[in-house]
Amino acid sequence: MDSTEIPLPHINSLTAPYWESLKKGVLSYQCCAHCKHAFLPPRSECPNCLQDNLSWKAASGKAKLISWVVFHIAYHKAFESRLPYNVAVVELEEGPRLLSNVIHIQDAETLQIDQPLRLVIQQEGEFKVPRFEPFDPH
Repeated sequence: MDSTEIPLPHINSLTAPYWESLKKGVLSYQCCAHCKHAFLPPRSECPNCLQDNLSWKAASGKAKLISWVVFHIAYHKAFESRLPYNVAVVELEEGPRLLSNVIHIQDAETLQIDQPLRLVIQQEGEFKVPRFEPFDPH
């Protein structure tokens, strides 16, 4: 891999359903049949009750902003052209949290805790990735 290429995800039997759903334009998360806990990233057992009876569910695409950081230094060459960029913790309406980016903003100063967001699936090299944009639900 060239040092200017984005690091690629490691896809295996556990993570493949997540990436396959994104290819189809859907963000999926896992849900436990036993305790109903919904979560990301994919795991072989529920992080809440440790049962292994899990299913994949489609997210609505509605989310809220939990936290974020703005990077002004690229710790990987592939991100130099994106400076400054944000990395955000986003909570899906269904409960799972994931790391992503908030896009379509003028400045990270406009971001707010609990800000409503909606899913935007974008192409990143050969992969589709979930990102989020501000959304006014009213």
